[in-house]
Amino acid sequence: MGRIYPSTSFLNVLFFLFYFSPVALSQTQTETMNNLSKNLTGRIPWTGSDPCAWKGVSCHPANSSVVGISLYGFSLNSSDFLPLVCKIKTLEILDVSNNHLSSIHDDFITECGKIKGLKLLNFSNNNLGVLPTFHGFDALESLDMSFNAMRGTIDLQIDGLVSLKILNLSFNGFSGSLPTKLGKSMVLQHLLLSSNSFDGKIPDELLSNENLTWIDLKNNILSHSIPTNIGKLSKLETLVLSTNYLTGEIPTSLANITKLSRFAANQNYFTGSIPSGITKYLTSLDLSYNTLSGAIPEDFLSPQQLQVVELSNNKLNGSLPTKVSPNLFRLRFGSNQLSGNIPSDAFVELHDLTFLELDNNILMGSIPAELSSCKSLTLLNLAQNRLSGVLPQQLGSLTNLYVLKLQLNNLSGAIPTQIGQLSKLLTLNLSRNSLSGPIPPDIANLSTLNFLYLQGNKLNGSIPTSIGMLNDLLELQLGENHLGGVIPSMPLSLQVSLNLSSNNFSGSIPTSFGRLRSLEILDLSNNSFSGGIPDYLTGMPALTRLILSNNPLSGAIPNFSHHIYVEYFGTNLKNNTAQKNPTANTGSKNRISIAVAILIGSVAATFLGGFVTLLVVLNLYL
Repeated sequence: MGRIYPSTSFLNVLFFLFYFSPVALSQTQTETMNNLSKNLTGRIPWTGSDPCAWKGVSCHPANSSVVGISLYGFSLNSSDFLPLVCKIKTLEILDVSNNHLSSIHDDFITECGKIKGLKLLNFSNNNLGVLPTFHGFDALESLDMSFNAMRGTIDLQIDGLVSLKILNLSFNGFSGSLPTKLGKSMVLQHLLLSSNSFDGKIPDELLSNENLTWIDLKNNILSHSIPTNIGKLSKLETLVLSTNYLTGEIPTSLANITKLSRFAANQNYFTGSIPSGITKYLTSLDLSYNTLSGAIPEDFLSPQQLQVVELSNNKLNGSLPTKVSPNLFRLRFGSNQLSGNIPSDAFVELHDLTFLELDNNILMGSIPAELSSCKSLTLLNLAQNRLSGVLPQQLGSLTNLYVLKLQLNNLSGAIPTQIGQLSKLLTLNLSRNSLSGPIPPDIANLSTLNFLYLQGNKLNGSIPTSIGMLNDLLELQLGENHLGGVIPSMPLSLQVSLNLSSNNFSGSIPTSFGRLRSLEILDLSNNSFSGGIPDYLTGMPALTRLILSNNPLSGAIPNFSHHIYVEYFGTNLKNNTAQKNPTANTGSKNRISIAVAILIGSVAATFLGGFVTLLVVLNLYL
């Protein structure tokens, strides 16, 4: 009878039982872990007889050795435990991030440098002040020392790390030139040096690390131009150079990096035109806040993979491209010199477009009704152009809008009732146009609205009584229109300003204003209000400015609190409390004070509007 051999499946079972059966740690490692636990007593929750069950401890699948230790976020402030860690010769990962360590024990560098399999060290989010010189650490692939307080220059401290692939020294205080000694074997892939004080130029030697896939140098003091041969980094996927002092032109060789997905170089001093083909392989491009000039290439937005393009605050001219990637979700071209019409066909397929900013240009023609196809829009900003025609009622279908800014254009006609369908809107700015007709009562459907700006138009009729239903409204600007009639009760939520100036209101100042206990600025100037100033206005606790100029008001000014500035030029009011209250009537000094106060109010409103917009962005993308 022949020999019987075990089947393959049986051998697999035996292997599994042998390899994964629980095996206790060696006595040496158990003692080391217990000693480490005693050293950290009261600072970490390590309990029980099995170190492999302790929080933050990772062991080999068979529990035969410790391979990882995470002491993340235990508020450790002494590094005297680190040499004990180095006695675990099987260690592969050590994470001591998010603590209060101010130094690294010298014995740690000496002893842990001898561990043959140590691949990852994370000392981020501590208070370290010095970057140590690493000796040994032959297997170390990832070193993260970001978010510390390290100073000085970098020379040879990390050049001995022959296996280093990821280096993160961001958010420290390093100065001097960018380091070029990054491991003699040149295997580095991720170089993250953002938010330091590195200066000088981007050295050509850096390009010798041809395995680099991610370079982040933002928020430094780098100057000069980008090396023209940066295209030799053929594996590069992410290049971030934002917020530096870089100059010159964008190298054309960047367009040849087929794997480059993200390029951000905003807030620098780049000049010249946009390189042809720069977006051929990119998904995200940010060159905003530079001094780029010339026309935008016609094929600039057409690559199908393109998702984010930001070119705001440059000197670009010419017309907008008509061929646009259907995958775009962020497009920002504001504050340039772009002209011509907004191409209607370009937006028909942009169903994922979330941000569209074309403000502060020289765009003309009408607002395309086709923008209503962009159902995902949360921010639409076409302000400060030369757009004309009516406000398309189709915009009412953009029910995901949080911010709509169309101010400082030449729009005419009535405000469409469909505007009330924008139920998520936080900011609506239609000011400084030529809009006419009444304010639609449907505006009360904007239940989340914080800021409503309709000033500087030709609106007539009365203010709809439904406006009092806007329970989240912080600012209401209705000045410089042709509004009249009875003033309804205003939202009690108003804080920043209520502006009814330069309209056709008459009669007594409404008693309902006295309930606006959070309001800071009330402007009723240039109307036909008569009678006296009601005493209840003195009981508005948040009021800092009351503007009553150019009304046929009469009588004595009540005794307002010392912090309230009352302007009554062009009235018959008498100030009997000139020494007690900061009232104003005539004179250049008073007019200067008025201008300053109005400026402060405008800045406050702009800040609040921007803050709300920021909250929207963070809510959507974090």
